[in-house]
Amino acid sequence: MPDGKICYVEIPAKDIEESAQFYATVFGWSVRLRGDGARAFDDTTGAVSGTWVLGRTPQAGPGLLIYIMVDSIEATVAKITAGGGRVASPKTAISPGESFATFLDPAGNLLGIYDGR
Repeated sequence: MPDGKICYVEIPAKDIEESAQFYATVFGWSVRLRGDGARAFDDTTGAVSGTWVLGRTPQAGPGLLIYIMVDSIEATVAKITAGGGRVASPKTAISPGESFATFLDPAGNLLGIYDGR
């Protein structure tokens, strides 16, 4: 692995199964059980993994803000709202072919989505 690569993310959750289902359905993340029995995920590239954790306050305000690459802001927003999340800021164009939006997952964590096509 290259030095300095982000490799693991811990996401606060109120209900781990609900969060796991949300990210699997909306973003296609692979959900699995770790050797210790905890629910974990791998993103669609297999390069970033992580888990959902209880007992931590969801990060609903901007601070460290993680963006997830998507093929379509509109299609992803529809999946987010159908899956129990909600839009925090609507699709915003950055430049021709680039846009972003932010959302709150079912636990209340603020994340972003980015489409660079």
